[in-house]
Amino acid sequence: KTRGLMSPEKIIRCVELSTQVGFDEGCKAERELFLECKNSPQSDGLRHAFFAERAVSKVPGIGKNTSVRATDKVAVLGAGTMGAGIAYNCLTAGCTVHLLDNDEEGLERGATTIRKLYEGGVARGKISEEEMADGVGRLSTTTDYGDIGDADLVIEAVFENLAIKKEVFEKLDSVCKAGAILATNTSTLDVDAIAGATKRPQDVIGLHFFSPAHIMRLLEIVRGAETSGEVIATSLALAKRLRKIGVVVGNCFGFVGNRMLYNYGRENQFLLLEGAAPEQIDQTLTDWGMAMGPNAVGDLAGLDVGYKARQERTDLPDDPRFYRIADLLVDQGRFGQKTGKGMYLYTEDSRTPTPDPEVQALIDNESAKLGITRRDIEPQEIIERCIYGLITEGARILEDGITARSSDIDVVWTNGYGFPRHRGGPMHYADTVGLAAVYEKVCKFRDRFGAEFWDPPGLLKDLAGKDQRFSDFDKSNE
Repeated sequence: KTRGLMSPEKIIRCVELSTQVGFDEGCKAERELFLECKNSPQSDGLRHAFFAERAVSKVPGIGKNTSVRATDKVAVLGAGTMGAGIAYNCLTAGCTVHLLDNDEEGLERGATTIRKLYEGGVARGKISEEEMADGVGRLSTTTDYGDIGDADLVIEAVFENLAIKKEVFEKLDSVCKAGAILATNTSTLDVDAIAGATKRPQDVIGLHFFSPAHIMRLLEIVRGAETSGEVIATSLALAKRLRKIGVVVGNCFGFVGNRMLYNYGRENQFLLLEGAAPEQIDQTLTDWGMAMGPNAVGDLAGLDVGYKARQERTDLPDDPRFYRIADLLVDQGRFGQKTGKGMYLYTEDSRTPTPDPEVQALIDNESAKLGITRRDIEPQEIIERCIYGLITEGARILEDGITARSSDIDVVWTNGYGFPRHRGGPMHYADTVGLAAVYEKVCKFRDRFGAEFWDPPGLLKDLAGKDQRFSDFDKSNE
């Protein structure tokens, strides 16, 4: 948690000084070291992150007096890893949970997962045996949609396929009581299309949990075109009840986090073909402050997950380089940690990534097929292409009105995607670099790599031309 932070070293230095100098001299040195930290960009980034997390609850059009519905009775559809994690999270928040799956064996696995999560909490001293018994006692399972008719809130966590989700919501519409909130856990799909399968689109919302659902703090709350203010307010209250940070976002493919992730991942994939090794990219970005590199993250999440999401899309660029390496690995059955190999190799019972010569040979071969001359790539280029890729898409998200503030984007990325908190988030980081400098670099990337992926967003150009920051954009919209 302290990787990249300057303050721990300063603290240790203060402790050392307490054994080396007198009290007055030690206090003077401590004050100097404190001010050095306080006046640093890292301090600014951490303070920005702190206040940004408190600003997300202020949603345009949702007042403090907006009514909030009950969420005591929760139904979770899908007993896989995500569904079980969501169910456990709701149970620990005091809810009664009905876990539904179309498969009895799947239900048993889900219930077992929940019990093991409780047992882990007891073993670590986080909860008591009595609290575990109470939580497990509030869990029930079923394969019958008729059993969840009285739920206050239904959270769907089935396969990421639009046709399947629409079918599920059509069933929910026929069995759930009036006023029940129908939520989808989709990470990318059209919430309005899902809501369109019901006769109550005002009660449908996206609740995008991040994996592991019982640990990750972020909850993307996706408002549809007809989602009522009451449902949004209730979702924000639910986030607090689950001890999560709820960020209200608009409906588009990938919402905020995953929409921006495509740019980040795209540059990673292009850099692989151009000459950077997977471990070089990951090491560079973790040294910069990211919790994990993009290739290790892909293996952790499952390369097949992104592959299936791309299969759902019809608007992807017609570029043979686009996610080419990731797609080829999936075609070979290399899904990541769950198959023991993906971008990296994994030994049994280990999550430590090991570079795989076969993958590097595959990358080299594809580069040759595409006529790409491989070259040495400096760390600074890796950082700028991946991080500026995030910033440009973040600017487009603001242009499209998907979020109310640039700081909301920062909250999403610092809490859901491992962006270094001391850098404040991608949009705050852009402000610290200076938008004129970012715009100039993006223009250079456009001239070098083409406008399809590096055409500067109008908002970035406009703010840079006025010598303003994304924070100024936020203030103008208050």
